[in-house]
Amino acid sequence: MEALAEVMSNPFASLSKASAPSELRVGGLVPFTATDYPNALAAVVFCQGCPWRCDYCHNPHLIPSQGEQALDWPAIGEWLETRRGLLDAVVFSGGEPTAQAALSEAVTATRAQGFRIGLHTGGVYPRRLQALLPQLDWIGLDLKASPAGYARVTGVEGSELGAFEALTLIQRAGVSFEVRTTVHGALTPPEELRALAVILKERGVTHWVLQPFRARGCDNEALLARAYEAHILDDTLLKTLRESVPYIEVRR
Repeated sequence: MEALAEVMSNPFASLSKASAPSELRVGGLVPFTATDYPNALAAVVFCQGCPWRCDYCHNPHLIPSQGEQALDWPAIGEWLETRRGLLDAVVFSGGEPTAQAALSEAVTATRAQGFRIGLHTGGVYPRRLQALLPQLDWIGLDLKASPAGYARVTGVEGSELGAFEALTLIQRAGVSFEVRTTVHGALTPPEELRALAVILKERGVTHWVLQPFRARGCDNEALLARAYEAHILDDTLLKTLRESVPYIEVRR
């Protein structure tokens, strides 16, 4: 626990070392979770940087490529050594983990320690994802909307192209995965969810996680003011969506 305390509390005196191009930029760490990797105990490493600007993002401090504070990746690696046999997996989340070329080296090193590897990604960089797939055991793929509604969520035109290509690559690779979508009525109204459900059916997706918008961490005042619109997942809508995707989990 002393090693963890040092990792979590020190603003990391060796910031020059932590900013080396070959070293993963880390903006946060959850040392223990039972919910971020299916049926496993895991730690979550939050990678810094994301090119999208989703209004409902609850980790906006991770969007810049350089955060105000950086956790030292080598120190986290040393701490993980003390967790061997206690944790099953390490999940790389963000931000968008594949935004960093250093992710591959970090994944390789962590896998060599004996941990299963999970990845939370929006599919922003499908080519980098493809290179990583042989080292991944499980993926949580965030699909924001139907292709027509993607830019409204991400703030980036064409962002749907990488996301749906990522789905294709993951399915071809045979890596265990789940598709999940954050729901807020202002960005993903019922008609949008119905359109996405049809596309997921066409793509052979049978398990879909819907995550109602969480105000915690979100800094978009306009969206927060319309938080009441987040609660649209009533029984009628879910029944309609399940006509396309048979297993839908609402994860609150």
